[in-house]
Amino acid sequence: MRGKKAIMNIISTLILQIITIICGFIVPKLIISTYGSDVNGLLSSITQFLAYVTLLEAGFGPVIKSILYKPVAKNDKKSIEKILKSSENIFKRITYIFIVYVAILCIVLPVFLNKDFDKIYTLSLIIIISISTMFEYYFGMTYKLYLQVNQKNYVISIIQIGTLILNTITILILINLKVSIQIVKLLSSLIFILRPIIQNIYLKKKYNINLKNVESDYKIKQKYDGFAQHIAYIVHTNTDVVILTLFSDMKEVSVYSIYYLVINSIKNIICSSFVSSIESIFGDMIAKKETQTLQESFDLYEGLYLSISSILFFSTFILIVPFVKIYTKGITDVNYIRPIFSYVMVLASFMFVIKQLYYSLVKVSGDFKQTKKGAIIEALSNIVISIILVWKLGLLGVAIGTLISLIIRTIEIVLYTSKNILYRNFNKFIKRIIAITIEFLIVIFIMKIIPQINVTNYFYWIINASIVFVISTITVLLVNYIICKDNIFYLLKFYKNIK
Repeated sequence: MRGKKAIMNIISTLILQIITIICGFIVPKLIISTYGSDVNGLLSSITQFLAYVTLLEAGFGPVIKSILYKPVAKNDKKSIEKILKSSENIFKRITYIFIVYVAILCIVLPVFLNKDFDKIYTLSLIIIISISTMFEYYFGMTYKLYLQVNQKNYVISIIQIGTLILNTITILILINLKVSIQIVKLLSSLIFILRPIIQNIYLKKKYNINLKNVESDYKIKQKYDGFAQHIAYIVHTNTDVVILTLFSDMKEVSVYSIYYLVINSIKNIICSSFVSSIESIFGDMIAKKETQTLQESFDLYEGLYLSISSILFFSTFILIVPFVKIYTKGITDVNYIRPIFSYVMVLASFMFVIKQLYYSLVKVSGDFKQTKKGAIIEALSNIVISIILVWKLGLLGVAIGTLISLIIRTIEIVLYTSKNILYRNFNKFIKRIIAITIEFLIVIFIMKIIPQINVTNYFYWIINASIVFVISTITVLLVNYIICKDNIFYLLKFYKNIK
């Protein structure tokens, strides 16, 4: 049963991420072409400022999931409902805090950005963009967590796929009708409100859960440790844009957002499809104290995960600048071609996805208190280094800050999980990193010596991407065969182990 759910979750999430990538590239290009790079930068800034409230949500979310694994494994409905009731109350309070935070942004942000945009223009966009997030916290977050613990990520993915396609079609129509950006974003927010509504209807019918008469006396432990943990994640995903907003201009934010759009698409494919979809299974193993099964399954899955990540990020490293050249062709209000910045961004995101596999074990085991110092160090080092370097290096400075902080955090997380959860030698991870480094150098060397295609449009880019992908795949498989022979058949073995 575990195996079937794992495959369903991975496939559905992978389809979601592919659709997200396609839709994600369509919409920003239309916005830049129709409304300008400065408007696209403004939308990115507002979205990132609003995302800081997820410090609260994600501080509690992983903790709630970690304590749900055991009662779900035992089918203890009474305990499940008590935890969900407490969770529901927490997220309602977060919604109220979010509303206050939005009100503060409505006062402060329009004043700060007054040199670029009218105050009413900025204020209206802040309110409109915040609507869907508010509904998600108030009505949907608790049940979303419960579905994830029950290994039903595929249900969430199907709902998201439907609303994402509907949203993209709606935006295409509205932009062609030449309506204001406010109307475009308003209808977009209203469509995303459908997600928690459909999700709740499904869950209540499937699991017959009713929290109306449930007492909310369950005390959720480690919730503030979980809060400290997630600071690092929010800093990673949002601080760069915030620092650029404060110390640069909206056009530079737009440049950052385009590269981040590409890199984040790859990152989401890996983290959502191959981490979020599988972590509930590791959580089930930990809840049932199946230590040996966990060790064997993680060891095999680690090989699959790092191989797929390597192939995708090696390809991204080589292909991202040619893609951005084509994507931004004809846009002249700012220079979008920043090779060195893009390379550092790719390396930072690769480090992030490596870290996330091991951090998933921390989340499902509930070891938030034990690892919170590392999270704080990561967040502080990212902020401090980025602020120092942004003055001289601009975009490159914030990317370097992110990369350095992630290297520190990844080493800390792998050391902890190796010693306290997996009970294995840290040298196994070192061996993986050596293999990845060798693979990367070989791919770069091969691409330097083979004839290069003049990439002038998407057709030639796809041909070039196919060549790069094949070379990366063959290289990774060969090096893994030589250095990590035991992982050649990891996929079949892993599926067998998690049945």
